[in-house]
Amino acid sequence: MAKPKVPGMFKGLGITFNTLVDTLKNGAATVQYPHEKESPPVRARGVIALREDNCTSCMLCARSCPDWCIYIEGHKELAPPRRAGGKPRGVNKLDRFDIDYALCMYCGICVEVCPFDALFWSPEYEYSEPKIADLLHDKTKLGEWMETVPEAPELESGALKGKK
Repeated sequence: MAKPKVPGMFKGLGITFNTLVDTLKNGAATVQYPHEKESPPVRARGVIALREDNCTSCMLCARSCPDWCIYIEGHKELAPPRRAGGKPRGVNKLDRFDIDYALCMYCGICVEVCPFDALFWSPEYEYSEPKIADLLHDKTKLGEWMETVPEAPELESGALKGKK
């Protein structure tokens, strides 16, 4: 015998009613933010943190950013020669490193292209500001977020060349 067809509206109301009954039985699945906070997953993309000591002002991150939200300024200083009798070498020093989070789309290209491990993902996600102009964060603020960056996971066996 053929099953009678139920109009779509009643089918949708049935799903809603079943969800309501489940919620009343098991409690709400919603976290009441900001009173209750969930901890983000270990590799969550929150905010980009800067390790200033590693940055050489190479501008790779700024040039590869599709939103052009990274602003870098630096200068060259003379450093002592690496070997005795060598000539002094020029070293880039970072003056300004800003990220405008009002423009950033959190794609992570800057973190991936940095050859000196100066940029990292931090799981920090609470950094809203009352004014949009305050979303331009400088190297000091970006450096503070380095404290929240989790340690890198151990390499798998065989990942290092020549080691087992």
